[in-house]
Amino acid sequence: MSTDQHIDIDRTSCRAHGLCAELLPDHITLDEWGYPLVQRTPVPSRTVKRARRAAADCPVLALRLTPATTLPPPNRNP
Repeated sequence: MSTDQHIDIDRTSCRAHGLCAELLPDHITLDEWGYPLVQRTPVPSRTVKRARRAAADCPVLALRLTPATTLPPPNRNP
């Protein structure tokens, strides 16, 4: 089962340490310079905990989980 979250990389913050690819090898690979390449598929439920841990362990906090879609807030006017 998949969640509604994706793995996202802040490319301006990333310094190509490669830890994310070590922690999430099924979702992140490295390019020839060591920068992460992320699959844009939803994160499976069984992987969310590891993905959160990988985001927290990123030395420059360039990895994060983001919602697949953002819905507008409900209209609260009567």
